[in-house]
Amino acid sequence: MGGSQDDRLSKLPDDILLNIVDRLGIVDIARTSFLSKRWRRIPAMLSKIEIVVGSFHLGQDRSNVTSDDVIRASSTTVEITRRILENRPPSIYTIHRLSVQLFLGDDSISIGQTVANTMATQKVGSSEFTILTDKDGRKCTYDEVAAYGRQLRSFVDACPVAFGGLTRLKLEHLTLAQSDFPEIFGICKRLEFLHLFNCDVEISSSLQVEHPQLSQLEIINCRFENGVDLKWLPKLALLTFKGWFSQEDPFCVGHAPLLQSVSITNIGLSYHKMLKLSEILGKATISDLHLNFRCEKIWIKPEGPRQLWQVFRTLKVVTLDNISEECDLTWTLFILQGAPFLKELCIQVWDNVCDMMGDEEERKKHAFSEERKDKGTEWEGLASDFKHHNLAVLRIYGFQAECKFFEFIRSVMEAAVDLEGIYLHNRVLCKRRNIMVPSTSKYPKTYKQKMSVRNKIYKGNCWMVGIHFPGWSAEVLQG
Repeated sequence: MGGSQDDRLSKLPDDILLNIVDRLGIVDIARTSFLSKRWRRIPAMLSKIEIVVGSFHLGQDRSNVTSDDVIRASSTTVEITRRILENRPPSIYTIHRLSVQLFLGDDSISIGQTVANTMATQKVGSSEFTILTDKDGRKCTYDEVAAYGRQLRSFVDACPVAFGGLTRLKLEHLTLAQSDFPEIFGICKRLEFLHLFNCDVEISSSLQVEHPQLSQLEIINCRFENGVDLKWLPKLALLTFKGWFSQEDPFCVGHAPLLQSVSITNIGLSYHKMLKLSEILGKATISDLHLNFRCEKIWIKPEGPRQLWQVFRTLKVVTLDNISEECDLTWTLFILQGAPFLKELCIQVWDNVCDMMGDEEERKKHAFSEERKDKGTEWEGLASDFKHHNLAVLRIYGFQAECKFFEFIRSVMEAAVDLEGIYLHNRVLCKRRNIMVPSTSKYPKTYKQKMSVRNKIYKGNCWMVGIHFPGWSAEVLQG
């Protein structure tokens, strides 16, 4: 760039220069400070600072990542953090969001101290640490993940101001001492969001969570053998729980009066017990429920409305994902019976060959159930005089022109007196492997086939419910 061009660019108003810089990656932002004195103060005006070096991310398979890759990334993160934050003079510009991704290790304390100094001298709103390990913890020995846990504890103890100012924290591949989690929660007083991936506590203990500010909690593929006790979380609103190894209840909700949305995902193995929502959700009263069965064994036990009253009395939306095609659907009606104010019920039925384990020997080795996938969901069914006065929408993804779908839809129509619309979607696709809908699909494509489906559902009755077919071509599943 020529000098005159550089002068013209530097003469632009601050808001335009800031808009330009805001679109750059963090490494390029740091480099702009060398262009001129005018440019040097522009990064100090940024309201959002996201320090992410390289293409690393939480939960990533790092089999091909070398120690040199990690060392280079860590060194760059230290340099960028100092250049962006240490050169930022105290100013009237608030940092609305400060996010730092770093590897756990020798450099992490230096980064934490720089962030702590920034918190002490600047106005900082939301602040986040995403703390990565140099190896994929799923391939580590117990001693290695325990060592990561000790490194984290040392990091927290060395930088209490930084952790005390965090509002968001993401951790992976750690085994901590039984007392560490409560003590870390005590230090992170402002914490509003916590994400744990593949974490554990020593001595096969349960994880007890108490925090006055935590509003969103994500626990993914963790190994808490005795479950997670959400003991006292007065501001918790969103809970995501994916995958567990425990043979008992994976979690239980204690005091969480503001809990609204719950998402639970698991591959049901032969040793997993059937869960009762009334027991694991306790006294919570939720409005949105998402259950994902990953095309395997159903792990929810149908319950009666009396047991579910506390949990379901304000429930508005329920999504049941990845119910195997071999399963009956009648058992899902216990939700309709137990949730008097339910507005929308969404069900996805399919066998996702991208994720399912097909080899019989491998299935036995990994304790997949050899029984029917809906075994244990037996249920007395809806009473003949049962009526639901609030359900407005029924959506079925993976609909096929088969008796079990017809019978299920009729049961819903007979019970839901104010039902407004039924939306029947084709099977979804797995885009990752470009797998198409099988030629045996029984989804209606022509007008004549759709009318035949409508007639079989109505079965001579004069229901005033619209049945919609949102495109005969298959939906595409992203990811």
